[in-house]
Amino acid sequence: MERKDELNILGKKTNYEFDYNPNVLERFENRHPDNDYFIKFNCPEFTSLCPITGQPDFATIYISYIPDKYCVESKSLKLYLFSFRNHGDFHEDVVNIIMKDLIKLLNPRYIEVWGKFLPRGGLSIDPYANYSNDEKRFKDMKEYRLLNHDLNPEKIDNR
Repeated sequence: MERKDELNILGKKTNYEFDYNPNVLERFENRHPDNDYFIKFNCPEFTSLCPITGQPDFATIYISYIPDKYCVESKSLKLYLFSFRNHGDFHEDVVNIIMKDLIKLLNPRYIEVWGKFLPRGGLSIDPYANYSNDEKRFKDMKEYRLLNHDLNPEKIDNR
C-alpha cells in the first residue's frame, strides 16, 4: 500500500505550473477496491486559452470516476487543472486530454469528464467524454451514459 509520505505534493508548499503538465498528477491506492463507488470532482474555476485567439475560456469541469486500484490525489488534480491556464486547446480537446491523462494514471473502471464552458460570442460548448474498462457492466454503463448524458439538462440561468 502506498503511504502518505510517498505523495510529493500533499502537505507541502504549493508550486503552481503555468503550462500544461500531466506529470503533477499523483495517485494513491484505493482502500476499497471491493466496492464500486463514484468519486466526483467539481472544478468551477477552470481556465484555458483559445488556441486561435489566445483569449481565456472559463468552465466548470466535472470529473466522475469509479476507481479500480488507484484514486487521484485531489491537490495534484487541482494543480494539474491549473496547469491548463496558459494552454491553448479547443474545449473538446481539453475534456478528452483530461480524461486520457486520468485513464493513464488510474486505469479506472469507468470515468467521465464533462466541460461546461461559459459562452463566448453567444455560444456555450459543453463537451462530454467517457471511458470504461472491458468489463461488460461498465461497457454497458459507458454506452448508456454517453447516449443519455444530457436528456435532462440542468436549468441554465447563469450564463
